Amino acid sequence: MEKGYVQVYTGNGKGKTTAALGLSIRAAGAGMKVYIAQFLKKGGYNELKALERFSDLITIEQFGTGKYITGKPKDEDMEWGRKCLEAIRTALSSKDYDIVIMEEAGVAEKFGIISSRDILEMIKLKPDTVELVITGRGVSETVMEAADLVTEMKEIKHYYQKGIMAREGIEH
Repeated sequence: MEKGYVQVYTGNGKGKTTAALGLSIRAAGAGMKVYIAQFLKKGGYNELKALERFSDLITIEQFGTGKYITGKPKDEDMEWGRKCLEAIRTALSSKDYDIVIMEEAGVAEKFGIISSRDILEMIKLKPDTVELVITGRGVSETVMEAADLVTEMKEIKHYYQKGIMAREGIEH
C-alpha cells in the first residue's frame, strides 16, 4: 500500500460530502476498504442506500441525533461526538481500512462537539498507509495546516437562494 495522506474538504459551497463519497466509490473500485463516520447525522440519506451496494468494501456509520444544531449543543450531541471519535479511533487502529472519512467533522468542530485537538489526535493516530479525509464547513486553520491537501468549496451561486429546497437524489 502506498503512503496515505490527510485531505480536507471544507468551505461554504456544495460538494464536500459528495467529493468524499466519490472518493469512497473510486477506492472501492480499486478493492480498497473504506470507513465513513458521519458526525451529527441520523436517518435515511440516499448515500446510505447507494453505499449498501458496496457493503463488502465501504462501512458507513452515523453518530448524531439528526437534528439541526443551533447555539450550544445538547449533552446528547456531545455524547454522539465522543462515540464518533471512538469509532474513528478504532477504525484507524484496526488496520482494516485503507481510507477513513470523518464526515462533517468540521461542523462538529465548529459547534464545539469535538475540538481541533481531537482531529489532530486522529491525524497522529493515522497509520502511514491510511488516507484520512475530513469534511465539513468550519474546519479550523490548525487542522488545515496539519493536512496534506485542502480543498475549499466556495459558493458562487446556489438555487436555494431562489427558494429551491433540497431535492431527492441531488442534495438529499
